[in-house]
Amino acid sequence: MAKAIQQTELVTLKDFYQLMEATREVRFEATKMISAGEAPAGDTVLSLKNALSSLEAVAQAGGKRVLSLDGSRKIELDLDYEINETRKDIFFLENGEKTFMGYLADLHPEFEEHVARGRNYLGGREINCFITDRDGTVNNYCGRYRSSIQSIYNAVLLTRFAQSSAANSVILTSAPLANIGLVDISVAPERVMYYAGSKGRECIDLEGRRRAFPVEKEKQALLDKLNAVLSGLVKMPEYEKYSLIGSGLQFKFGQTTIARQDISKSVDEQESRDFLRRLGEVVADLDPDGTNFRIEDTGLDVEIILTIESGDEGPKDFDKGDGVRFLNTEFNFGMFHGPNLICGDTGSDVPMLEAAMEMSKETKSIFVTSKDELATRVKGVCPDALIVPEPDMLVTILGTLT
Repeated sequence: MAKAIQQTELVTLKDFYQLMEATREVRFEATKMISAGEAPAGDTVLSLKNALSSLEAVAQAGGKRVLSLDGSRKIELDLDYEINETRKDIFFLENGEKTFMGYLADLHPEFEEHVARGRNYLGGREINCFITDRDGTVNNYCGRYRSSIQSIYNAVLLTRFAQSSAANSVILTSAPLANIGLVDISVAPERVMYYAGSKGRECIDLEGRRRAFPVEKEKQALLDKLNAVLSGLVKMPEYEKYSLIGSGLQFKFGQTTIARQDISKSVDEQESRDFLRRLGEVVADLDPDGTNFRIEDTGLDVEIILTIESGDEGPKDFDKGDGVRFLNTEFNFGMFHGPNLICGDTGSDVPMLEAAMEMSKETKSIFVTSKDELATRVKGVCPDALIVPEPDMLVTILGTLT
């Protein structure tokens, strides 16, 4: 049983993360009960209200919340995700799912139209393999990965879809699996979904066993050296902020990610570009021939990825398409037999769709984006793909099919 959350004054960043970790335990227990057809613990709503009050009480300056890093230095945070998702969960628990859908419709223009279109698109068919990205796709964006705890309503809807409409369900993200990874911020019941991190290079199956795409010893040693350098870099006062904003510094399986900016643009843009150049210099020092690492810059995160051999084409970075192929083989998903459903929200998710289409033309896709260029690219791979503008719309489509 999760420990009840008391209202508390948040002074330091550590206080904030401890509170969010406590909400993860409360949300996990509540989702498990609801998904089993039972009412959540009686103090669940009170715990979330105390958490919300604690978050809302954090002092503001210039539209940002201000916390202490170490008792003296300050850090400014955008807590919109943490506050808004907690408000949603409270409304969901107090008013029920039907009324909650009206709440979402008030938040998102054309919500009901997009949901109806999505339900018609999927047509109530049984999905063989459902593979989706997390952040920006089935989860709203957060300024920091560590505090992007999944909401109860979100987990309930995704769990319902996974249990009733899909033979295999996979959350596939570029984030690590554990040690402040995907499993630490997810609240769906156990044995419902496969969790795949590091672009599918590592995965936890339904029994909690870890599987991984192998990494050559020499390349792992090089990655270890890189991680040691980056760990030292973010201990320097001028670079420390990059371990605290957005994705922070994440050591993944076969790659490393470090933030250079967050969705709130907390870092001066020129300073962010200078840091990107510094990272390029670090990688070049370790891999002067450029045969072992690839750098992928999203504008927010810098992903430094170990290459894999790709036949006659030589080394390439491991992408989410490689992850899909690995998981299909590792777990015998049988994706050659559709229908499959692939969901994403960025260009890095398109390789998942390409891999699925190669295995079965009976593949559906829903992408969450307002960018015409990405929508065009997705439809070029899967002509009948559906585009929606908000993660809440996609999650509702999936959770209300039955």
